[in-house]
Amino acid sequence: MASPLQIDATTLLTPGDPAPGFIQRSVTNPRYAFDSVAGRYLVLCFYGSAADPHAQVALEAAHGRPDIFDDDRACFFGVSVDPADEATGRVANRIPGYRHFWDFDLTASQRYGVADKDADPAAGPVALERQWVVIDPTMRVIAAIPFREDRSDVAEVMRILDDLPPPARFAGVEIMAPILFLPRVFEPDLCRHLIGLYEARGGQESGFMREIDGKTVGVTDPGFKRRKDYDIADRDLISALRARFLRRVVPEIAKVHQFKVTRMERHIVSCYAAEDGGHFSAHRDNTTKGTAHGRFAVSVNLNDDFDGGEVSFPEYGRRSFKAPRGGAVVFSCSLLHKVNKVTRGRRYAFLPFLYDDAAADIREKNARHVGETGSPYRAGTQAPAEKSE
Repeated sequence: MASPLQIDATTLLTPGDPAPGFIQRSVTNPRYAFDSVAGRYLVLCFYGSAADPHAQVALEAAHGRPDIFDDDRACFFGVSVDPADEATGRVANRIPGYRHFWDFDLTASQRYGVADKDADPAAGPVALERQWVVIDPTMRVIAAIPFREDRSDVAEVMRILDDLPPPARFAGVEIMAPILFLPRVFEPDLCRHLIGLYEARGGQESGFMREIDGKTVGVTDPGFKRRKDYDIADRDLISALRARFLRRVVPEIAKVHQFKVTRMERHIVSCYAAEDGGHFSAHRDNTTKGTAHGRFAVSVNLNDDFDGGEVSFPEYGRRSFKAPRGGAVVFSCSLLHKVNKVTRGRRYAFLPFLYDDAAADIREKNARHVGETGSPYRAGTQAPAEKSE
């Protein structure tokens, strides 16, 4: 009988391991999602305190390489556990390329094995296994290099970075994002009908979901997302849309991913308009309690007479995808993705999420965390869908 695979979460990371994501306060952002910057090389430097001489050498070396840390090839993230670093202004962001986390509660340090999982910063100084972690564009570890007394770690990190290929070829070849690209999901007449509904009735500015004080709430930020949505109310039309998914999308997901889709959430016609600067910055679709049940996102283009507006997946290079009219891009809700700014015309799209019965149970369990008063969703029914990222 095969033994179950187990990972000791207390050990330091090694090459090939997934780099843990985390949300932590940074110099300028109270909730910086580290995995949102995937798509280039990332360097975490767990230096502890910027008052330490070794930390000062490490920071000076990093600051001396703006040719590497330019937010295009790579980003540097210093991790401080010393509140005096913030109070005295010993470290600061330098944009592009350089940012710092205030990891005073050890969220990041414990996830990376730098601090013991039981360490309590309130109890006094915490022992740290200070280290550098070099991460590839898909959030997998390239190297984890401990601080050494002779400070040879600094030169080694820079050598590794100098030897890395361009981010798009981090794997040695350019790789394809793990998506499905499906033409002929909707017929032209159906596409025109859906666009006509939007144009006749208009759309409302749509936000995105954020986790705030344990609740999944909708927020708006036009710098992060500009899109307007029309909610389809016609039950016969919804049934017709679902029927096409059952015939043309669900079997492909089953074939490629061996996943049986049984649920569809959200029936909307969305519009990214050039006049609004329509776009959606890099994000993942299942990062809150209210969206954790999402398994696959689908983007069906209802027209193709626009420029910009392509869907791209930064972890897998710069290639972007524009499905033909009636065609779909299907991808895991866990993938980092963005919608490029529409530069001409309007992009109309049908944008549902797909999941299964097991995920429906997760959605029901988390329903109390949606909004200020909770969601009425029950797994045994198809309640009206809440807005999702």
